[in-house]
Amino acid sequence: MDAAQQEATAKARELQRNWYGEPLGALFRKLIDDLGLNQARLAGVLGLSAPMLSQLMSGQRAKIGNPAVVQRVQLLQELAAQVADGSVSAAEATERMDEIKRSQGGSVLSNSTQMSNTSGAPTVKRVVREIQSLLRSVAAAGDIIDAANTLAPTHPELAEFLRVYGAGRTSDAVAHYQSHQN
Repeated sequence: MDAAQQEATAKARELQRNWYGEPLGALFRKLIDDLGLNQARLAGVLGLSAPMLSQLMSGQRAKIGNPAVVQRVQLLQELAAQVADGSVSAAEATERMDEIKRSQGGSVLSNSTQMSNTSGAPTVKRVVREIQSLLRSVAAAGDIIDAANTLAPTHPELAEFLRVYGAGRTSDAVAHYQSHQN
């Protein structure tokens, strides 16, 4: 990949971060991991061709053009949270993915916290993702780390929060949260 292609890819990923809260490659990999899918199955559920999914994941394309696909992404994120908290079984998830595939969609990703378990409370993972999305919507990971380093001498707890939640991986942030609950 030449310098111009690398620059275009970086720009596309930054646009994705602004529009969707994170680059689509990271978002789609989470869905693949959390729901036990492969790329072809994810593409099918979303209603995308496999090459289009690949282009979105790699940053060759920045935007999901179809609002119904964006809605399906959101529905899959909610489903993944429900699988993670145990409120939906693997068998139920497969059935729900088939329903999502057939859905017409029509809205865009929202920043509202969806309730994800039977008690009505959002899951830790869902809350962590919302925090990450919020932080990443105002600054890139490198800027968040710079802010954390600046705050560290006077506000070490806030600096740690920014590093873990603003620039870290979701799984690390969930583990951090759970370790501080004991």
